[in-house]
Amino acid sequence: MIDPLQASARLSAAGLEAQSVRLRIVSENIANAQSTGSTAGAEPYTRKTVTFKGELDRALGAATVKVDRIGKDKAPFRVEYEPGNPAADADGYVKYPNVNMLIEMADMREANRSYEANLQMIKQARSMISMTIDLLRSSS
Repeated sequence: MIDPLQASARLSAAGLEAQSVRLRIVSENIANAQSTGSTAGAEPYTRKTVTFKGELDRALGAATVKVDRIGKDKAPFRVEYEPGNPAADADGYVKYPNVNMLIEMADMREANRSYEANLQMIKQARSMISMTIDLLRSSS
C-alpha cells in the first residue's frame, strides 16, 4: 500500500499533467485567434477544447484526473467583410476562428490556478516527508 504522502503527490502530479495539457491548448487557441484560411473561402483554425475525466487509480484507491479528449468547438466562425484579404470568399467575407479571447484568458487563469494548487500540494507533501525524516533522526 502506498503511504498517504506519496498518494497525495501522485494525485497532484496527475492534476499538474492535466492542467499542463489545458494550458497548451489554450495557448494554441490564443496563438491562432486571428488565423484565416490559406485560400479564398477556406475554413480558419477551429478552437480546441479539453475534456477531463475522473479515473480510479487502483494502486492509490482514489479518484484522479486524466485528459479524456481534445475536441473542436462547434461554435460558428466569426465572419468579417474584407474584400482585399486573400482569404476572402467571392462575396468579400473572411472567416476568422471561433476563438473568444475573453474565454481563453479566463480558461488560462483557471488552469494556471489549478496548476499552482497542485504544485503547492506536492511541495507540502515533500515538506511533510522531510519533517518526518527529521523527526525520525532526532528520536534515534
